[in-house]
Amino acid sequence: MDGGQPGKGHSALEVFLGHWTGVTELAATAWSPARTADAEVTFTRAAGGFAVVQSYRHVEADGTHFEGHGVFTVDPDHHETLWYYVDSMGGPPGTPARGSWHEGTLTVERRSEDGTARHRFRVDDGVLTHTADLRLRDDHHFRPFMTSVCRRA
Repeated sequence: MDGGQPGKGHSALEVFLGHWTGVTELAATAWSPARTADAEVTFTRAAGGFAVVQSYRHVEADGTHFEGHGVFTVDPDHHETLWYYVDSMGGPPGTPARGSWHEGTLTVERRSEDGTARHRFRVDDGVLTHTADLRLRDDHHFRPFMTSVCRRA
């Protein structure tokens, strides 16, 4: 990841740029059954290339929809990727999730008093995969929550 040189931006985030469409599979939870949804995500450059803005939306068969918006940037002092995120569930965005890259996968963890959500983002052969696992406050293990698989539109 580039260290924040003016005008250069953060090249590792460039892999996400573009408009993607596909399917999100949502695991069964205590709140709802397993289901799939049509997914759409767009990543665009912002702040002179020092950030990437994410817009995600999925629509389920019954018309129910969900949307989330994030901003990825880099903390050059700690060599971490930061992810500021808010979604249509209505919770406050809180502090940014911190994460890192390992073998082409960006992993970030969002923590709250309810637990931890671990998100992984990867692009392989023109396919964007975003997975999320949850570990609730009283649980010791992460459990699959969602997987989105999208191709450039």
